[in-house]
Amino acid sequence: MTQPVTETLTEAAKPSIRVADLVALAKPRITLMVVITTAGGLWLAHRAAGAKLTAATVLCTLIGTACIVAGANALNMVLERDIDGRMERTKRRPLPTRRMVPKVALWFGVGMSSIAVPVLLFGVNSLTAFLAVLANVLYVLAYTPLKQRSHHALLVGAIPGAIPPLLGWTAGTNSVSAAGLVLFGVLFFWQVPHFLAITLFRKGEYARAGLVVAPNVVGDPIVRHHIVRWTLALVATSLLFIPLGVAHTGYMICALVLGAAFVAAGLVGLRKGKGTTKWARGVFATSMFYLVLIFAALMIDP
Repeated sequence: MTQPVTETLTEAAKPSIRVADLVALAKPRITLMVVITTAGGLWLAHRAAGAKLTAATVLCTLIGTACIVAGANALNMVLERDIDGRMERTKRRPLPTRRMVPKVALWFGVGMSSIAVPVLLFGVNSLTAFLAVLANVLYVLAYTPLKQRSHHALLVGAIPGAIPPLLGWTAGTNSVSAAGLVLFGVLFFWQVPHFLAITLFRKGEYARAGLVVAPNVVGDPIVRHHIVRWTLALVATSLLFIPLGVAHTGYMICALVLGAAFVAAGLVGLRKGKGTTKWARGVFATSMFYLVLIFAALMIDP
């Protein structure tokens, strides 16, 4: 009677392929956010540049983007499975808990990335496919390993993070153009204060996991000043849509108000005696509201 029980327990302990774990590999919330920003780029290309978008082009752009991002996220989890196991917010992922073997996650990541290429290449255009592959490679092979070596990894990671809205723009226009570069710039500059705020209230966790972040290298005061400087650069970049004729008075007012609020949130942190954790969480929350509202203002601007 003992032997069957032992066999049953052994079998139950073996990793298996579960749909929920495959979905977790894709980091669905991040993937959804990326797809939304890509859709914003598509809409802006249609509204501001007069791009003639077919249902097939839109569908292939969004599916291809979702696949390339899901693939990059899965490959990132493969490379960082040991690090994830040392962090509270990631230790329950499929690989650290050994619910899934790395080989399955690797093939999932490669497979999703591979699916995206022909979808974007033949369903959209070669420029969009190239930019998507570039984002994938930079995220997986440059940003991910660099996180354990330098706090400047943030700037490297901001490049693939800023490409998705540009994918939408190039899908509609088949060109990068000035407006597309400003779209890229807004997302690039936004990511820096956003993620610097995260590193401030999670610096201890990152240190224990072996990840190098700015507060643990240059100190909190310098990071606080960097947040303000990068936010100012973000606000200036967001206003470039106006001279390009992509946005008008309504958007300008929104960009100035939202930008002032974001900068003000950062400036509060420069006061002496201001607690780091609570303030940093406030900056993080402000950055999220800013991104949603600035994109909404850009999309609905007449």
